[in-house]
Amino acid sequence: MNVPQIFSIAVFLVVIIAIMSEKVHRSVAAIAGAMVLLLSKMLTVDSAIGYIDFNTIGVLIGMMLFVAVVKNSGIFEYIAIRSAKICKGNPWRIMIMFAVITALLSGFLDNVTTVLLIGPMTLAITHILGIDPVPFMITEILASNIGGTATLIGDPPNIMIGSAANLSFMDFMANTGVAVVFVMIATMVCMYFIYGRKMHVAQEAMHAVMELDEQKAIKDRALMTKSIVLIVLIALGFVFHAQFGIESCTIALTGAAIMLLVGKQDAEEIILGVEWSTILFFTGLFVVVGGLVETGVIKMLGNALMSLTGGHPVLTMMIILWLSAIFSAILDNIPFVATLIPLILAMQKDGMDVTALWWALSLGACLGGNGTLIGASANVVLSGISAKDGHPITFMGYLKIAFPLMILSIIISSVFLLIRY
Repeated sequence: MNVPQIFSIAVFLVVIIAIMSEKVHRSVAAIAGAMVLLLSKMLTVDSAIGYIDFNTIGVLIGMMLFVAVVKNSGIFEYIAIRSAKICKGNPWRIMIMFAVITALLSGFLDNVTTVLLIGPMTLAITHILGIDPVPFMITEILASNIGGTATLIGDPPNIMIGSAANLSFMDFMANTGVAVVFVMIATMVCMYFIYGRKMHVAQEAMHAVMELDEQKAIKDRALMTKSIVLIVLIALGFVFHAQFGIESCTIALTGAAIMLLVGKQDAEEIILGVEWSTILFFTGLFVVVGGLVETGVIKMLGNALMSLTGGHPVLTMMIILWLSAIFSAILDNIPFVATLIPLILAMQKDGMDVTALWWALSLGACLGGNGTLIGASANVVLSGISAKDGHPITFMGYLKIAFPLMILSIIISSVFLLIRY
């Protein structure tokens, strides 16, 4: 191992340790790491820009802008109240319905946006029912990460994988989407035995839910109509973008541009609503991982993995699935995926069929986020909403329920991949 390789590994590890410690903001850590590589002349500005995946960045900015406009219509609060009334105020049915809504929304919005919208509505419904919101919150955390696994745009790792491997929205639906259906069913069955059987509320509380007026949740009916039309058009755009030869970021940014034009909201407020710290984090991280590619570290790791598995595709697939799941439960899954993408691309250059490896990485990284309370951003956000309301979700309390369910989801994914590939 030469000096540039050791230096690029050191920069990468320092960035990851800084992110894990939470003493330095993850965006600051990533940008600082990128600047060290530029100042040391390990990368030039042109080569650093070449490692930034602008398709991933574009999808994230586009969807964040779009959601920032749409949420002002009150559509998400309307859906929550309507769902609770369809369930006749029955707490177990509401839990299932909210979990399904969370999973479906997470397939088309980023997980953090989804839980920011569903969390407050869950608290409102559980307060009326006079029931502990923690089981609902835990179920929604699990559902958000499961639902996000299903589509190209559901979770940042999938956006990164889709962009690197040139995979379409329908490719994800036909692979991770199918696996996720089985994972979701198994998770809901387990949640019934953990929580569902114990859920009982007074008839008066159920009647109170039935008396809620979902029409009052609508803040802007015209904006809501425009939102529904554009959500359908954007979804169709993502489904058929490969056939039209259009990048997924073009679909997201076009949808955002149209929504900004027809939504007639305060543009400054909407633009400030984008999580720019997340965008900076991605940008810096792509450059830091680019340092590992530039110095040949990724190729070296690829050769080591190939020699360990003897180039056996099934064994390599299983190692990537389980490693990414365990690591993603402990670390942020984005740096891990950013590191493995060039590794898989290096294997592809050496003549290996890596199709199954992309799906193993996606399922492992996204579902692995359910393992601990810090495994994914949505987990941290929703537990924070719950704690602020006086119902904290403890790290160990969550771990006891979620980690075994995460392992179960990876076992189901293993069976799916073995049958499929």
